[in-house]
Amino acid sequence: MAESDAKASPAPNPAQNAAKPPKPPNPVWRMMGLPNFRWRLPSRNWMIFLSITGSWTAAVVYDRREKKRIQQKWTKAVEHIAKEPVYERQMPRKLTVYLSAPPADGLVAARDHFNEYVKPILVAAALDWDAVEGRREGDVRAGLAERIRRLRWKRGESLKEEPEIDTKDIIEDLRQRAGVPEWDGPAGDIVIGRHTWKEYVRGMHEGWLGPLDPPPSVDLYEPAPPAPEAPPASAPATTPEQPTESAPTDDAAPTTVHDSSPPSEAEKPKEEETKPKKKRQIPPFNTTAEYSQAQLPSTCPQALGPSTTVALPHLLGFFNFPIRMYRFLNRRKVADEAGRQTVAAVLGAYRPYHTSSELASLDNDEGSQWEQQRLLTHEEPEWHKTAKERKDDDGERVWLDDMVIDPRIGERMRKFELTPEEEERANSMPIGKEGASWFTGLWPKKEKQLWEGLEEDSE
Repeated sequence: MAESDAKASPAPNPAQNAAKPPKPPNPVWRMMGLPNFRWRLPSRNWMIFLSITGSWTAAVVYDRREKKRIQQKWTKAVEHIAKEPVYERQMPRKLTVYLSAPPADGLVAARDHFNEYVKPILVAAALDWDAVEGRREGDVRAGLAERIRRLRWKRGESLKEEPEIDTKDIIEDLRQRAGVPEWDGPAGDIVIGRHTWKEYVRGMHEGWLGPLDPPPSVDLYEPAPPAPEAPPASAPATTPEQPTESAPTDDAAPTTVHDSSPPSEAEKPKEEETKPKKKRQIPPFNTTAEYSQAQLPSTCPQALGPSTTVALPHLLGFFNFPIRMYRFLNRRKVADEAGRQTVAAVLGAYRPYHTSSELASLDNDEGSQWEQQRLLTHEEPEWHKTAKERKDDDGERVWLDDMVIDPRIGERMRKFELTPEEEERANSMPIGKEGASWFTGLWPKKEKQLWEGLEEDSE
């Protein structure tokens, strides 16, 4: 009993049970001028998480907002072309866009780049365009060279075997009969990516300096697949169910025996011969070493159609993730450069490309290259290593071989360039509500109407 009393807990002290005084509020709120709410700052881990996600979100939102502003600036610079009257008895101007799949990737990447940065400006100017796409190396080169050879044939050069008449030729013939002339000014080309530009220059030289007829070593069609080997003919086995041939008698009529053996090769329908051959990528009709020996045809004009290049930043690889992340947050720079080149092509101001002698005088470098060879050279080191591998049996590799410029073709090429006056006009052009706030899609209806009214008053 005594032990239980000794182990008993002491009597509670009423002073200890009294409520503890409230903890003073955080002085941070008083320093910030806020009421003394009993808020608590997030913990260290939450502060790290919110700082990283908030910084990333702010960088993405800022970049996308600025990209919209830049795209709106360039689209407004060409909107007046869409309002110009068009002569109904003449075909409008049509640009040609050349794009091909980036090295070690598919065509979707090049198409997305065109749809995001180039197409909105062409649509704002109400210009028509024709796309020449290449899914593998050499398709753009073959397509452009074939176009030039067909143009030379239409202008009077003779061919041993005339090309097939396609739908475009039929439509052009109908337009000529109806008295609808083509566009009388320069149309122009837009080339996307360094790899496409190298094929474009190679195809330009092949079309104008190469022969019209294919050399004997060039096969325009894929070889026919080998015919399957026929099984060896053997005598059919006699089965109890199969009747055998017997001599006719007076009592019974002759019995016809159906031979079930496979027909001979002579009786087989020649499907391989009747099946049309599949046309493949046309090999080059000449080489870069034959440029100096080739004779320029008389149908070649003194000034070829102007062109411009649009950069295609495309980087693959896991270890390049930091660079790709940086580019993801700086798409506004790509939109600005692509928009400037596209607007230059739409407005139509052009100049000759600088020759090697002109660049040598500007750079004080005797070994200076042509301006065509310098364009977008920064993209080649970024190509994937699988696209740079060479094999012993590889022929011409347009992407990997050095670009060769013949002076007769290089001096005739023209380059679209944006004039300083047009660039200053685009920079000084006011931007509408899309550029003023990137939350326009979330604005209430009344605020949108109010903003539109303010814009009309300012105009």
